[in-house]
Amino acid sequence: MKRTIEHYDVVVIGAGLAGFCAAVAAARHGAATCLIHDRPVFGGNGSSEIRVTTHGAAAFHAYARESGIVSELLIEERALNHEFINENGWTNSVWDMVLYDMAVSTPNLTFHLNTTVHETKMLNPRSIEAVICRVANAELEITINGDTFIDCTGDGVVADLAGCEWRIGEEASSEFNEMFAPEQASKSVMGSSIHFKAIDMGRPSPYKAPAWAFQYEDASFFYKQGRPLFNTGLTDRYRSGYWWIEIGVPWDSIYENEEILHQLTRHTLGVWDWIKNKDPQLKDAFANYALDWIGQVPGKRESRRIMGQYLMTERDPLNKTVFPDEVAFGGWNIDLHTPGGLLAPTSEPGAVEGYALVSDFMRKSICGPYGIPLRMLISKDVDNLMMAGRNVSVTHAALGTVRVIGTTALMGQAVGTAAALAKSKGILAADVPEKAIAELQQQLLRDNCFLPNINAEDPLNLVRTAKITASSEAKFSGVAPETIGHHEGLNVWLSQLQSSHTDLLLKRRGQWIAIATDTLECLKVCLSNNTKQIEYVKAYLMQVDSIWDYRINALELASVTLAVPPGENQWVEWKINLQVSSGLKPGSYVRLDLDEQPNVEWLRAGKIEPGHVCGFDMGGGKMRRYDNGITMSLQVDPPQPCYSASNINSGCSRPYRYTNLWRSDSDTHTLPQWLELEWEEEHEISQVELTFAGSLLREYHAYEPFYRDPQCVKDYTISIWDSGAWRDVMVCEGNYQQKRVHVLEHPFAAKKLRINVQATHGDPSAAIYEVRCYK
Repeated sequence: MKRTIEHYDVVVIGAGLAGFCAAVAAARHGAATCLIHDRPVFGGNGSSEIRVTTHGAAAFHAYARESGIVSELLIEERALNHEFINENGWTNSVWDMVLYDMAVSTPNLTFHLNTTVHETKMLNPRSIEAVICRVANAELEITINGDTFIDCTGDGVVADLAGCEWRIGEEASSEFNEMFAPEQASKSVMGSSIHFKAIDMGRPSPYKAPAWAFQYEDASFFYKQGRPLFNTGLTDRYRSGYWWIEIGVPWDSIYENEEILHQLTRHTLGVWDWIKNKDPQLKDAFANYALDWIGQVPGKRESRRIMGQYLMTERDPLNKTVFPDEVAFGGWNIDLHTPGGLLAPTSEPGAVEGYALVSDFMRKSICGPYGIPLRMLISKDVDNLMMAGRNVSVTHAALGTVRVIGTTALMGQAVGTAAALAKSKGILAADVPEKAIAELQQQLLRDNCFLPNINAEDPLNLVRTAKITASSEAKFSGVAPETIGHHEGLNVWLSQLQSSHTDLLLKRRGQWIAIATDTLECLKVCLSNNTKQIEYVKAYLMQVDSIWDYRINALELASVTLAVPPGENQWVEWKINLQVSSGLKPGSYVRLDLDEQPNVEWLRAGKIEPGHVCGFDMGGGKMRRYDNGITMSLQVDPPQPCYSASNINSGCSRPYRYTNLWRSDSDTHTLPQWLELEWEEEHEISQVELTFAGSLLREYHAYEPFYRDPQCVKDYTISIWDSGAWRDVMVCEGNYQQKRVHVLEHPFAAKKLRINVQATHGDPSAAIYEVRCYK
């Protein structure tokens, strides 16, 4: 065995999306970083070896998609990949190469693939000095020394070797007063899964299962116990799945992983045998399909959870606890799979209900967007050990929401940035929450992360003192059913699933409206009444805190009963005449609610107005997102100038408590359009950072192959006012990333700077969330 020794500032173990983002973040901030991974490709559960698709908060909340490093990666993958996203099992090596390219291209980052940590070397009981690793098929042992270690192994391998306290299994409900916890504590965990992919051969493709495959004979196992099979109405060239091919107990998810793999393989082949040869609804539809790929690395959901400086319980995401050390956010529901998986009477509760949009389970389990504290990502026992991923300091119930890949990636970026900050300030990772949290939060916001309860207030950002103007500013006057728009499109798979819809008012429905004026004189809604008599609908205008304020009992500003005569596509008027003195707040949202009235249809708009989404009453006193993030047809008088140039300095780079977006007026001004910054005194500028619109509204599943978001700025220049004329200092063509950082080769001194938008990827308006300038 050859033995070598290496030294780094930050050592990250595990390169799923959590560990990968941690390592890239640390390296980008100047720390010499090593990333260790025990598989040949990056990505963990999301890699082409396991093929779990990235989920996150935008599955439930409009404009809640994760930004930062994970967004860069997913935008790049969609721009390059020819494959449609078809839930689990579809992922190909294009995604692996996107990750590999970023790793290779990141300065300060060294990585070791196929490398397993098998020992820790302790400096003292509260400090790790090194991890000792072996490289598969290389007869090489590497001792890797570091200042800070980040455990992203999923199983908490490094923490366990270092003697840290950890939990496994379910807490009793009485321990933390958790409604999703069982009455009795147990060692049961959510199971592991493998996936498969089938392809249409265009001719009959028979299948015979091996004798050792599991035999399924009962249709109720699938159709009545929450294990949904393929939708025969879909017309994809391939099919893939399933998350519910899952097994855990009675086997141990750590020590008996190989037996779990064998059992999963038996059951996966048995499921395919059922589809091909036995299912009365599917066997004919799948006559031409052949099994193309089957995973052989189980994707784990749960094992050890390392105890940190803070232990998150289910009550934190459900109550949206505000933490002083908030460094990430989540928004997936409390999604706890039934221990045992395929061996249990049913799968997880949501699937058993057929993913009902309105149910007691959904009302209880939907949460967020909520903040995640840094303290739950730092070991309480070892001062230079941090963690991200599914092995963080949470209860079993809280793990149900924080475990999804998009959320774990944000945790990873947070701890990687924190580790680099600790190095630069000469403090321990354990001391960052107390000694450097404000600096860390501002850096994360600068790096395009989103923190629900923290605004960007970087004193070094020169834009904070600039006068901001633009060539034009859009106003929101309304949208109609026939309006044509360019917005974040649905991929074909999702479109087919949602091809039939009705917008009848089967439940109370609310439309968020950004308010920018001191008065609101009139609102109109486009309604259809297909009866032969006048129908009546109660309307309310509610003051809300944000686009995620789902309270039915929010502050009511006004109400009226609207009379809807028989007929289709009618504009029904409400002369509301609301003033600031009546509670109207410019720079915030109101929500226009129409009560349940099943004889009346409120028609959806033909486009999505940025920052204007809708929800519906799911019971229990709250709403949830309506459809997949759309705008209902309405007109607003006076038109609201809610897309002003000053929004780029709002401190938030997505719709939240306001639109936070500059948008040019495409009705009166065609591209190119410009945004201008002017200072009273000349400033030296060496770096310009831009955050464009797009890739936020919906989660990753919604985006098509080779996707470039229509709102994203494609071609632009950065110019300065120099000797009485505008001079370009940066020219960019073909951009499709949302966040761009331009470090100028030659810093310049200027009193005026312009971003000139020449073209987008389809939207006729230029749109920018944030501009930053630095010396």
